[in-house]
Amino acid sequence: MKQIIIEEIERNQKEFYDISIYIGENPELGHEEFKASEILTRTLRKHDFSVEPGTCNLPTAFTATFDSGKEGPVVAFMAEYDALPEVGHACGHNLIGTMGIAAGIGLSKVVSKTGGKVIVFGTPAEETSGGKVTMAEEGIFDSVDVALMVHPLDRYTKSGPSLAMDAIQFEFFGKSAHAAASPHQGINALDAVIQLFNSINALRQHITPDARIHGIISEGGKAANVVPDYAVAQFYVRAAKRSYVNELVEKVKHCAEGAALQTGATVKSSFYEFSYDDMITNNELSEAFTKELISLGVDEAEILDQRDGTGSLDMGNVSQVVPSIHPYIKITNENYACHTNEFREAAMSEQAREAMIRGAKAMALTGYEVLTNPVLLRKIKAEFKQGKL
Repeated sequence: MKQIIIEEIERNQKEFYDISIYIGENPELGHEEFKASEILTRTLRKHDFSVEPGTCNLPTAFTATFDSGKEGPVVAFMAEYDALPEVGHACGHNLIGTMGIAAGIGLSKVVSKTGGKVIVFGTPAEETSGGKVTMAEEGIFDSVDVALMVHPLDRYTKSGPSLAMDAIQFEFFGKSAHAAASPHQGINALDAVIQLFNSINALRQHITPDARIHGIISEGGKAANVVPDYAVAQFYVRAAKRSYVNELVEKVKHCAEGAALQTGATVKSSFYEFSYDDMITNNELSEAFTKELISLGVDEAEILDQRDGTGSLDMGNVSQVVPSIHPYIKITNENYACHTNEFREAAMSEQAREAMIRGAKAMALTGYEVLTNPVLLRKIKAEFKQGKL
């Protein structure tokens, strides 16, 4: 049965190559991925998936289901396909989206015998207002037994943690005045922003090593001879656990309130992007994936443990409601960081496409194990339940 899965993915390999190239050459920002969503769903329909576009009223999201009509587990693969401003697919989402549908198509060819369902979720805007956040909140993943996705990188890395994150904005309102003739009549909103940064810098000494607070001044005034009556600062607040992010956000808000009090300004806070929860890797599912990757010829010594998550993922929100993994697969021999021009070019290479096919096979084979190995599924669910206690 596993050979059938492998042969199916290999039989459609050129089509998957072409899709990854097409998406890579047509980068679209979050919630604007109409070309990517269309080619992915068209391919899934061709392989007899039932496709529902616009999941959760997100225009470029989709839910594609292949139902065996028999009782059994539900295996879900995540497809991402949004690009970054200016640098395009410098995070390799052209590979992730294609990998997700390739795994789903491969596994679908055997579910008539195994029972169960295969679902491919199209999840837009991972880089900004993560589609998975909305989908998780609306219960889209509640009926899923396991969720898998694979991310490109410059090395093989097991699924591990990620940081929970809040994106918080502070708007300060002051009073304009001529900065030379009558500065005493003004209230400087930019001074409040600067005080906020100083307070946060002092706060950093007293936060845990896993936490990160970093931000920008997105609005600071219009002219040097006018006291700014409006200024805006935006921050990401991150930590290993959602509970600590919540605690830190309150402290940052207090910093902002203090800055307003010192300068005479008023302040308004809001979240300018969706909040991401920390990633909880299901180790039983992760080890099953690693075994399949090794069976496909990857040297076990090459597969590294991920010890500390430094980024934030909307897959973290999925992992809070269903056993999940988010491993990384090597697409280049060079030490390229994501979100760079070099990584974008690597994600369009022949080596990357070969890695994409290997990742799709490993996900599909792992899904087969979940469908056919009730002992494994029980262990996966027991670990997930224990983690939620």
